[in-house]
Amino acid sequence: MELYLDTADLEEIREIALWGVLSGVTTNPTLVAKAFAGERLTWERLSQHLKAVCELAGGPVSAEVTALEAKAMVEEGRRLAALHPNIVVKLPTTEEGLKACRVLSAEGIRVNMTLIFSANQALLAARAGASYVSPFLGRVDDISWDGGELLREIVEMREVQDLPVRVIAASIRHPRHVTEAALLGADIATMPHAVFKALLKHPLTDLGLKRFMEDWEKVKP
Repeated sequence: MELYLDTADLEEIREIALWGVLSGVTTNPTLVAKAFAGERLTWERLSQHLKAVCELAGGPVSAEVTALEAKAMVEEGRRLAALHPNIVVKLPTTEEGLKACRVLSAEGIRVNMTLIFSANQALLAARAGASYVSPFLGRVDDISWDGGELLREIVEMREVQDLPVRVIAASIRHPRHVTEAALLGADIATMPHAVFKALLKHPLTDLGLKRFMEDWEKVKP
């Protein structure tokens, strides 16, 4: 399973990229707004930022449209895709999003259909030509359903139906979500910087390293 960072923060991407485990990045309008701390964006500034994200990520970068109607989504998606070969256009799983997905995918532009909360939505997105579908595990858990079960259904459906689509486990809230996604067969898990860092942490690792260093201090030349 590939590991993506869910952020638009260049420093966060730069840090995790140095680990040698980062395969891509996902962004959304909220994350972009956070990265610019409320600054009013121009297309030129946003374009420069997304290109920088692509260079750091070294793999697919999902950039989301903000238009709500299919025609405008298509126009915005084309502009985004033209910025860098790594750009994947991110669209909401709505009627208008499906229409835009069909047009963009027919033009050879990769699409990530986001805000997926049911297997049926994932099926529609795949049939519309999406390269990726992004079920939201954490938000499903938030409403007292089972995000893992949603992911299992989508992965199984993809296999049974032989759908040419990759499954991104999104809305990852904690390291256990990552383990669950890997065991359930997700192709990708995308997660915030804090969760990515938490994957590495274990108190026994810290204690073990401390003990090794203390013992070494007693005998080192």
